[in-house]
Amino acid sequence: MLTRLVFLFLLTLIGTEAYAQVDSLLIQEGTASFYGRRFHGRKTASGEVFSLDSMTAAHKRLPLGTWVRVINQKNGLSVVVRINDRLPLYSKRQIDLSRAAATRLEMIQDGLAKVRIEAVDLDQLDRLVEYYADKEHPGLRIRPYYRSIAAPKREIDLSLRPLEKRYF
Repeated sequence: MLTRLVFLFLLTLIGTEAYAQVDSLLIQEGTASFYGRRFHGRKTASGEVFSLDSMTAAHKRLPLGTWVRVINQKNGLSVVVRINDRLPLYSKRQIDLSRAAATRLEMIQDGLAKVRIEAVDLDQLDRLVEYYADKEHPGLRIRPYYRSIAAPKREIDLSLRPLEKRYF
């Protein structure tokens, strides 16, 4: 019986830690759209030529070259894309995907999708934290998961003191 309880406790602890790490990868939630044919063959903000078949995306603020995971919140499908272009700051969309990426998320028919944008791993998250260390990043949730809040240290008096009177 005790073994089962210990096992369940450890399983819960591991599951909680894994959930905390996954949640820490979250950068942004919002609406995604995808590029139309008219942009095929044109230069992107990074200087490369856009292809409908590439696994790329445009974002307002993420650094060019950043790899992100985009998850369609309606069906749970995800895709990893590289940011190589810019969306205008006034756009209501958070990310604009290539047609290939939008196809994998099964959002072509609808045209738009509610998505979750995450860093692909903790190394990518660390690079974003470093990049945004002295820059504003409105609308983005960029913070390392492993930094804890340090509580002020205080010494605990373990000496035996006479019990105080208690009134019940």
